[in-house]
Amino acid sequence: MDTPDKPNNIEGHDRLQTKLKGLLKHINCTEDLFHMNAYIGKRIPLAGVAHQNGTLRFGADPKRSVLDTHCKTHEIDNLYVVDGSFFPSSGAMNPALTIMANALRVGDHLLERMK
Repeated sequence: MDTPDKPNNIEGHDRLQTKLKGLLKHINCTEDLFHMNAYIGKRIPLAGVAHQNGTLRFGADPKRSVLDTHCKTHEIDNLYVVDGSFFPSSGAMNPALTIMANALRVGDHLLERMK
């Protein structure tokens, strides 16, 4: 059984590191240009993962997505999701400002819809 202190998914982590190192080498990027220790080899414990997203795909096709392009569920007319769930994935940056901007966009849509 995995515990919070015991690393897991080591094989996937190692493959990801190898891929990143290969891509950086391919473009002649050295540690002088990119501080590789910032990403390669870092393991964040479960409690440190704060930018979860990508749990609810959005799109026009209800067979391939849960939310429409206004972040409204296809199945329920008055259910909107404006957190990070609609993101397909997250980069290394904090997504809070993008989440806020999307919530404002969806809010504008709701105001128009209620007119």
